[in-house]
Amino acid sequence: MFRNFINKLFNRNKESDIKEGKVKFFNYKKGYGFITVKDSGEEIFVHTKNLIDKIRDKNRVTFTIEKSAKGPIAVNVRVIKK
Repeated sequence: MFRNFINKLFNRNKESDIKEGKVKFFNYKKGYGFITVKDSGEEIFVHTKNLIDKIRDKNRVTFTIEKSAKGPIAVNVRVIKK
């Protein structure tokens, strides 16, 4: 637990922690959506407060996964530019 705190404090994210996926659904009026992880097919919740770029359905994105009180959540979500 202390190690996680220190890593967050110094923003130490390993490159391997960055995931890639596709936006399955996102609704700006409701403020949330879901991203499908590229390699596993797992669906991860995403909230507007965790976006770096504005996203739309079917956008390819990169993100990291953090634990929240309700389960995993995508944070630092960025659109992959073509």
